[in-house]
Amino acid sequence: MTGAAPRTVHTVLGPVPADDLGVVAIHEALLSVLPGAQHAYDIDFDRAEIFTTLLAKLRAFRAAGGGTVVDATGMFHGRDVPLYENLSRASGVHIVASTGLGPENLLGGYFLTPQTNPPTPWPADKFADLFTQEITEGMVVPRVERRGPAGLVTTAANPDGMTATEESLFRGAARAARDTGVAAILRYGADALADLDVALGEQLPADRIVVAGLDRRDAVAAGAPEKIARRGAYIALDHVGTDDETHISDTERVTLVRDLVDAGLGHRILLSSSATGVAKGHPANDLPYETVLTGFVPQLTAAGLTDDAVQQILLANPQDLLAAR
Repeated sequence: MTGAAPRTVHTVLGPVPADDLGVVAIHEALLSVLPGAQHAYDIDFDRAEIFTTLLAKLRAFRAAGGGTVVDATGMFHGRDVPLYENLSRASGVHIVASTGLGPENLLGGYFLTPQTNPPTPWPADKFADLFTQEITEGMVVPRVERRGPAGLVTTAANPDGMTATEESLFRGAARAARDTGVAAILRYGADALADLDVALGEQLPADRIVVAGLDRRDAVAAGAPEKIARRGAYIALDHVGTDDETHISDTERVTLVRDLVDAGLGHRILLSSSATGVAKGHPANDLPYETVLTGFVPQLTAAGLTDDAVQQILLANPQDLLAAR
């Protein structure tokens, strides 16, 4: 009698056992490019410099105890699979790249062109097919080829509220995740619970969904992190190290994490900093990838979180999420 097959994760260098991922930074950006910025005359795209900058940041993450970085930018926002392959080899850090699109204001005109008369948004099935191909056949390298499979699907809605096109995006992302076995990260718009319902309506199991951005002040005030965790989805507090008028402070995050753990929901928490390694055409969130490890975990420990609870959040939760099913 043989044991169960090991759980594996799609990384840019191929499948990796989930148990080998180590500490995972679940929602970060490597090379983030505002669509169109790569063609601007006043923006420098020195690829050697980009590589050197990102490699130093990944090595610092590894030195701090990190194992895996998830690039959650999706398609057409600077994702560069050959670059990520080389960075992973040189740094020893696993890199999981993503497929997906959104929000609507960052979509290219191709995806916004009416396909019907009268005009309607792109249908969810077309988005689902697009994302599914990137998972099953490999991610597109423009004008060249497809390379390794995407490790998850990511999409986002406008903070003012989900548009009709974004609803199609969410449904398409959920269908692609459901049919391929990877997880979906959904950055909610104005109503986290309603946006989660869109994905659940596509029969994607709740434990394959991450609702991101749940350290926004509006989400915390509405009790969304606990409500969503109780529904079985993962909750991403993914702006660790940021304290502004949109997001709660780290002190408030510590209290939130402790309260969720005390409520028996530690198995649904994910932490990240939404750091940007290199940004072109927009300001970078210039935090180290190791921000959670070096700045936030000591605060959790000081607040009384046990080592087992911390390990659950940093290792077990993201490993379970990223393992393809």
